[in-house]
Amino acid sequence: MKKAVLALILIVAIAGCRQNNSKSEINIAEILTDSTVVNVIYFRIKQRCETCNAVADVARKTVEIEYSDNEKVRFYEVENSDKANEPLLEKFEIAWNALIIVKSDNAIDITQRAFLNAVKNPQTLENLIKTEVNKRLTN
Repeated sequence: MKKAVLALILIVAIAGCRQNNSKSEINIAEILTDSTVVNVIYFRIKQRCETCNAVADVARKTVEIEYSDNEKVRFYEVENSDKANEPLLEKFEIAWNALIIVKSDNAIDITQRAFLNAVKNPQTLENLIKTEVNKRLTN
């Protein structure tokens, strides 16, 4: 009986975790046209390595911590295999993992620097994200 209850609790916990990890609604039209919002977008494939996860984590946490009181800065994690995201993939010419900071037509691809720093120098990546977001907030 105890094993059955434990198994049930485990199943409910796993299902709850999966629900919390479901993708948030991405308003692609808003990302592509809204000139008032700075979007930090992490494009990802399904299978990710340690560095891929670190890039996503540093970017997400930087936006959450540094811009929590600023509704004009948003973080999105975009699944490349989701057909609904094709307009974004085409716009930014994404085929793999990428970290893009964009405000309307003012975009920068910081993927290479993100992957070089996310694991061993996360503070460098944080600073880069803040610098690029702040540039776009003032323009």
